[in-house]
Amino acid sequence: MAVATGYPTGQLGTYLETLRLADHHVHGAFTGEVTRADFETAMNEGSPDPVPPWMTQFDSQLGFALRRWCAPLLDLPEHVSADRYFERRVELGTTEVTGRFLRAAGVSDWIVDTGYAADEVMSPGAVAAASRGRVHEVVRLESLAEEVAATGTRDYADEFGSRLSTLARSPEVVATKSILAYRCGFDIDLTRPTDRAVAHAARLWLGGQPSRLTDPVLISHGLHTAVELGLPIQLHTGFGDRDLDLHRANPVLLLDFLRLPEVSRVPVLLLHCYPYHREAAYLAQAFPAVYFDVGLGVNHLGVRGVELIAESFELAPFAKQLYSSDAWGLPELHFLGAALWRRAIGRTFGRWVADGDWSLRDAMRVAAMIGHDNAHRVYDLR
Repeated sequence: MAVATGYPTGQLGTYLETLRLADHHVHGAFTGEVTRADFETAMNEGSPDPVPPWMTQFDSQLGFALRRWCAPLLDLPEHVSADRYFERRVELGTTEVTGRFLRAAGVSDWIVDTGYAADEVMSPGAVAAASRGRVHEVVRLESLAEEVAATGTRDYADEFGSRLSTLARSPEVVATKSILAYRCGFDIDLTRPTDRAVAHAARLWLGGQPSRLTDPVLISHGLHTAVELGLPIQLHTGFGDRDLDLHRANPVLLLDFLRLPEVSRVPVLLLHCYPYHREAAYLAQAFPAVYFDVGLGVNHLGVRGVELIAESFELAPFAKQLYSSDAWGLPELHFLGAALWRRAIGRTFGRWVADGDWSLRDAMRVAAMIGHDNAHRVYDLR
């Protein structure tokens, strides 16, 4: 596995360089060539707007990390200029660039969410071919609901349940996911709605030229239908684009939902979490079925991701944490998430080992738990 220089040295550093990861929440990389403007827009998680002409997204923690860690994989020196970086990217072409970054990530298993802009990015099969790793799939509940609505069905609840059940039986599917944080926030009633309430909400939605699902009743219905099937449920929390109200994406607002007896029987995976990663860690400690990651924030915090990852180890049991990149579009993000995670784990655990607080054996064991073992157990990866 080709990696950039700069990981911690010694036994722990060597171990982390070769540790194969399970990226438990990720998307595909772009299939077509991208312009400089499109590249910089894709670097900004918060806004889809073009970058103003008086600035560049390369002048950000993500941009600096990208030039530091990704440039060597394009045969460039670390900290090369943004102009030369992008020029070299164009010289190599999308296929070559994508293959280099996905293979260098050192990921054995990708759990792929295809529910967002799937026509712009690689299919799960293409991710597997480019990375030479295995892929597994996530069913996004709101996307499935919108597909059902588009059929004009008269029995929404029955059709949604039937389709989800069929997908859940597919050997490729290992989890479901909800983006209710974007659609209505967590501060809603997430108890199971009655059949009558679901039928009424569906009639209103289907009768009004349905498109984007935002109805809390139908979103809650989707969640509880997924709970019945027993597959792990991923929930976007915290940091994301401006479609969500950040204060309504705090995972602590899910307390009543997590206390429901039926929900306690399925794994609930809180994705991303920053800046609410301490709240997520509390929930992972308090509820046996709750897990979390800090994936999306690590890429965007760049060098400061070391502190984010260190803070994620303050409270939660180590068996309740997972690795993810949440990379979408730019293949640099698939590699960078892994590179920054390895660096942060090495810096954090290495300091604790050097201070005598942890043994080297325990540091390696916990790194393996979070890097891949926990994901293999939660998602029953075979």
